[in-house]
Amino acid sequence: MSVEQTGNVTGGDVAEGAVADVAGAEGRTAGAATTAAALASSYPVAPGYRLNVRSGPGTGYSVVRVLAEGARVRINCQTSGTLVTGPYGTSAVWDNIGNGQYVSDTYILTGSDGYVAPRC
Repeated sequence: MSVEQTGNVTGGDVAEGAVADVAGAEGRTAGAATTAAALASSYPVAPGYRLNVRSGPGTGYSVVRVLAEGARVRINCQTSGTLVTGPYGTSAVWDNIGNGQYVSDTYILTGSDGYVAPRC
């Protein structure tokens, strides 16, 4: 299995892979607008899950890090890989979220059963 379910948790700190506002005091208005735009183009990990990020598009690839509960990801591109069943269905679509970093799309709330980004 590619995730660890830890139960429902409310609140929390900004997690690795999450989008955060890092603007200084003078740039708070611009920073808030930038953060809102970034959040609009990022997708949340399913609630209650810590998601393994793998080196390739499949469960046979090594885990390179783990996304904390409440994390959001930006999808660079998508490709097919190992068939996985998760909270959002069963799919072979994997999301590239960084160089050598892939997560199963079945754990990401994209609002679609298909591709939402260019193919890798």
